[in-house]
Amino acid sequence: MTTDLAPNSSADSLDPVVVEPVREFLRTPKQHLIGGRWVDSASGERFDTVDPATGRVLTSIAKGGAEDVDRAVRAAREAFEGEWSRWTPAQRQRLLYRVSEVIRDRATEFAQLESLDNGKSVAVAEGVDVLWSAELFAYYAGWATKIEGRTIDISVPWVPGGSWHAYTLREPVGVCGAIVPWNFPLVMACFKIPAALACGNTVVLKPAEQTPLTALLLGEVLSEAGLPDGVFNVVTGYGEAGAALAAHDDVDKIAFTGSTEVGKLIVDAAKGNLKKVSLELGGKSPQVVYADADLDTAIPGTASGFLFNHGQTCTAGTRLLVENSIFDEFTAGVAEVARGAKIGPGLDPTTDIGPLVSAEQLARVTGYLDQGLADGARALSGGKRHGDNGFYVEPTVLVDVKDDFSVYREEIFGPVVVATPFDAEEGVRPAANDTPYGLAASIWTRDISKAHRTAREINAGTVWINCHNAFDCAMPFGGYKQSGWGRELGEAAIDLYTQTKAVNVAL
Repeated sequence: MTTDLAPNSSADSLDPVVVEPVREFLRTPKQHLIGGRWVDSASGERFDTVDPATGRVLTSIAKGGAEDVDRAVRAAREAFEGEWSRWTPAQRQRLLYRVSEVIRDRATEFAQLESLDNGKSVAVAEGVDVLWSAELFAYYAGWATKIEGRTIDISVPWVPGGSWHAYTLREPVGVCGAIVPWNFPLVMACFKIPAALACGNTVVLKPAEQTPLTALLLGEVLSEAGLPDGVFNVVTGYGEAGAALAAHDDVDKIAFTGSTEVGKLIVDAAKGNLKKVSLELGGKSPQVVYADADLDTAIPGTASGFLFNHGQTCTAGTRLLVENSIFDEFTAGVAEVARGAKIGPGLDPTTDIGPLVSAEQLARVTGYLDQGLADGARALSGGKRHGDNGFYVEPTVLVDVKDDFSVYREEIFGPVVVATPFDAEEGVRPAANDTPYGLAASIWTRDISKAHRTAREINAGTVWINCHNAFDCAMPFGGYKQSGWGRELGEAAIDLYTQTKAVNVAL
């Protein structure tokens, strides 16, 4: 299968800033990584991955299906029960540290591939995505030697005078399937892979079909670092590959990041063998701005909250709730920031807003804009597609929005924010929680007591105060309501990739 966009691209026609290792990587049609070998799909089918800044084909990708997933799962099972099971925690720790350092050393390659495949700013890709991915491998390297059970002083009441030695073991879950989205392809993979490996699991990764390249480069890095064959596998393809992975009866756990709609399908697919499931899903996050906020900080801060990564962020602050006494002034300031954002290709390090990931996503976002304006919303900035080439959308601030508009209620996944006023006397809690999602929120105020009170009132897994999208490897991340199950990052992720065994010995 090939795209209907320009099919004549080659690695040699890329922007001159693209380094030779990236060009060489793209010259070779990409295969699956299964059992330590690079292999074609069982069907022989392929598809193209496209540069969203130009619509040109980057390279050809193996299109996996159920048979390829089955091969990868069997390889992962064999590795889990073989050499990998004999690795000590210290061995796993050293390998993960090596991978962290290689990612740092090859940051330019990872960043340029991410920018070409996804459209994001290469500066953001290197300074955020690649740096964070390296940090995640280093962070979970440290955890590999710190996964502990405990002893329990027990009483068995129906055995008077009994003597017992009881303890728990924390053991790996087994074969873990990981399905990741296209908005942060490398980072979302690294939310899962290092934690799973630190705990002694094996992994089958299915990257998004729009953005498979950095997953494949990561597979090269892990193999070259000395990971045993079959411990980490990559199957590229469309939804059928992800569905096969979620449903496979020899997969012990599935970790998914993506839309709430697909997350529900993952749950249905996983019930066959009742595998463990963790889900990080959609969001419609509020940014609450009180009249006493520092506007010099809050205006650019809230603008970044919905413009970062071109709005293609599950935590994007796409509902701007502003106290009514400053509403006009504040929204005018945010719109000015949005209008001043530089739109361009991700390989230009001065770009603020790159293209959306695909023609499909462009149509989705502009469709929401058209509907919102038709419903009666007013655009203070943007409101339409930018230019005729590439998949660009103008950064958009919508006002005069009612709470039943689709732009208010649904996740758009583009550089679009809807702004509505609230009365501080009546409180912001009803508006902040008026969503089926509960992933993240931010609060902007100089009053620290008010900030803490509001943080308790908002039903979200993460609440930032006077900042937005401020993450750290050690902070747990996940959602309330339809934003997901479980918590990634921090110690919480260790719970996702281990299971507890209780042992009781009669003495």
